[in-house]
Amino acid sequence: MVDVPDELELTAPQARVLGCLMEKQATTPDAYPMTLKALTTACNQTSSRNPVVAYEPTLVEATIHALKGKGLARIVHPARGERSTKYRHVADEALGFDDAARAVVAILLLRGAQTVNELRTRTERLHHFASPDEVESTLDRLSGGSRPITRRVPRAPGQKEERWIQLLEGDVEARAAATSEPATTSRGTRSSELADRVERLEHQLAALVDALGDLLDADTLATVRDVAASTHAVGTASDGGDGTGTDDGSDGG
Repeated sequence: MVDVPDELELTAPQARVLGCLMEKQATTPDAYPMTLKALTTACNQTSSRNPVVAYEPTLVEATIHALKGKGLARIVHPARGERSTKYRHVADEALGFDDAARAVVAILLLRGAQTVNELRTRTERLHHFASPDEVESTLDRLSGGSRPITRRVPRAPGQKEERWIQLLEGDVEARAAATSEPATTSRGTRSSELADRVERLEHQLAALVDALGDLLDADTLATVRDVAASTHAVGTASDGGDGTGTDDGSDGG
């Protein structure tokens, strides 16, 4: 096990970066560990994120170093023939996560408070839960022990289910009081399907950014992001809806 502080109190950027690393490990394993450019793109996705952010690479890099200091991330230095430093998380080792736990915590980090049914749907690409009961069992397991990771909170206005939040991040009470993303209605079904398509494209974009590495300059990357964001915005409006290398600190240093 990796030594981690008793109180992690992650900042919002740290929660976002850690969540992205956990997500992409499962959804784009060929592009994991991640380059700084790919990780920045993942943080700034316009789908499957709440809230949507626009982090600069300098902030993402500083954040990954802060996560390393807390025992949750590692830096993978380029091997011979490689150009880019890459980054990976070690939350599984540090916090004892299995695939199911990693999936639900990743979504809670990336999207805020969620109901059991929302988690079952939104973790589908990370881990398959056969039933809502399996999701709730995982959440209950994470909420116990000497270091609780999740907590049940009251349901949001208009929702019939209680929600869950992660406890890795600070401002627990404020996040518990915040409303979750609007639930999908029959009117929003097509919009949800479009959002799923945009999400898949953004996953592919992250893999492309990682493959191109330093050949993709900052201006080109910004243009691609703008196109992706515009596609998501236009689509929603039209529907009427709203490698190997040296691992720095692999022994826990």
